[in-house]
Amino acid sequence: MDRRIYGGSAVILFFLFLFSSSVASALSKNTNPSSGSGQINSNSVLVALLDSRYTELSELVEKALLLQTLEDAVGRHNITIFAPRNEALERDLDPEFKRFLLEPGNLKSLQTLLMFHIIPNRVGSDQWPTEESGRVKHHTLGNDQVHLSKNKEDGKKMVDSAEIIRPDDLTRPDGLIHGIERLLIPRSVQEDFNRRRSLQSISAVLPEGAPEVDPRTNRLKKKAPPVPAGSPPALPIQSALAPGPSLAPAPAPGPGGKHGHFDGEAQVKDFIHTLLHYGGYNEMADILVNLTSLATEMGRLVSEGYVLTVLAPNDEAMAKLTTDQLSEPGAPEQIVYYHIIPEYQTEESM
Repeated sequence: MDRRIYGGSAVILFFLFLFSSSVASALSKNTNPSSGSGQINSNSVLVALLDSRYTELSELVEKALLLQTLEDAVGRHNITIFAPRNEALERDLDPEFKRFLLEPGNLKSLQTLLMFHIIPNRVGSDQWPTEESGRVKHHTLGNDQVHLSKNKEDGKKMVDSAEIIRPDDLTRPDGLIHGIERLLIPRSVQEDFNRRRSLQSISAVLPEGAPEVDPRTNRLKKKAPPVPAGSPPALPIQSALAPGPSLAPAPAPGPGGKHGHFDGEAQVKDFIHTLLHYGGYNEMADILVNLTSLATEMGRLVSEGYVLTVLAPNDEAMAKLTTDQLSEPGAPEQIVYYHIIPEYQTEESM
């Protein structure tokens, strides 16, 4: 009887050994391909970029939410990064253009600009075209094209109009980084900036919120499909009226109509008077009324039914602005735009 028990135990132990071996082999098969699934290690060119001297470029990559995209690219193939020196992004770049890139609404332009500096293959300095071969075209991660060439006069290596000042500065198994003297600007981004500077892209355009980022995936949320022009509203306008003062926060009043007109100009005047009487917000009121025409624009928007939330900085905060910051063309408007949210927000909803 004892012999049967021991024999049964031996069979069970042998079965468990076979089962654990099969599980271990299955796990090893499933985990081996992960090296090419977008995960990176400490020896990756992306880690080298984030820890390198190119701190300005690294910060822009993080602000543009491109880390996951670049990780996926590195998992598929080698990449070559053309990294502008920090001075090219700090001092040499047009302040107005840099402000344009960092505005939340221009995230796509910033991403296009950064992807213009990366090509999806490995091009070392020893693979550079010669003077005889001429310019060689390469596609970037942003579906644009850059041209690599070598100057016939001085032999300098070039990418478009930028000189390679640190060839093969950082080399890793999955890519390399060349240091360049200036920022590369694709034509599409330059055209977006020119339209914005000439106010073509924001004239007669209804205000909309900045792109929303999903905190779980760190990716942009997809916008709802646009409603065809002339379509009736999904809800009647009177449904947007505040149901009563007892509810907090209450929905904002809707636009004017047969159910009662909404005087936006009077509401904005009342808002500015409140700033003055409350105290401590005189500078903000002065900018709205005297330095800009934003009070009139706000009144027009409110009359049309738009709801605005103003994050008003007090006089102490406004005093920290320098004369140079306020004397630039369009600077007061830009300051106020950053403090206006085109939707109804309260302390509880923020």
